[in-house]
Amino acid sequence: MSGAEERQRRIVGTARKAGSVDVSELSSALGVARETIRRDLRVLEQRGLLRRTHGGAYPVESAGFETTLAFRTTMHVPEKRRIAAAAADLVGEAETVFVDEGFTPQLIAEALPRDRELTVLTASLTTAGALAGVDSYTVLLLGGRVRGSTLATVDHWTTRMLSGFVIDLAFLGANGISREHGLTTPSPAVAEVKSQALRASRRRIFAGLHTKFGAVSFCRFADVGAFEAIVTDTGLPAAEAHRYSLQGPNVVRV
Repeated sequence: MSGAEERQRRIVGTARKAGSVDVSELSSALGVARETIRRDLRVLEQRGLLRRTHGGAYPVESAGFETTLAFRTTMHVPEKRRIAAAAADLVGEAETVFVDEGFTPQLIAEALPRDRELTVLTASLTTAGALAGVDSYTVLLLGGRVRGSTLATVDHWTTRMLSGFVIDLAFLGANGISREHGLTTPSPAVAEVKSQALRASRRRIFAGLHTKFGAVSFCRFADVGAFEAIVTDTGLPAAEAHRYSLQGPNVVRV
């Protein structure tokens, strides 16, 4: 392995462990010029391993790398809470709601109105637990194999149960969303649950951080145009939000 390859391997490892990397810090830690680090980041972005930001980069989730739910609860929490509140405001007259696995969907579930009756379906053990004590809610936890990294159920038990419902509204997340490839996630099993939730739902809303945009993961499960709304933060530039809206959804930046 060449020096550049070894350095790039270390950069990816650091990004996956810490959630992001900084050019200046990498330059000091690895003993090379900042321009060398920037060149490495460009190479790694071309390979689909990292996404560059101003002054650094963050890892792209892929077939070989996915962040855990525990990790997600520590990153960008204020932005995720704003997104969740804005998404929950779009519930409208829905009486049955699907809430996807993941931390932002969990925050959406916790922000749903409590002064009315709702039936909430979810594959997420943490979301089901958070809502189980709400008197006005009926909570249905989809059965299946539990993934330890996300504490959510998958496989044929989950999709078979979902296929028996007609759901008013689905709140969905993704590991990546792009205008070219739609919505993606690293796991085929998770993608199948998300696909089935889409098929079962009359309305669909995607909620996620601006860092998801332009990222592409392994398994594609939806087109951008399948959603009535996309809710994200103002880190997504207005011009880029407009480009997504041209495919159909109303894009809300909070």
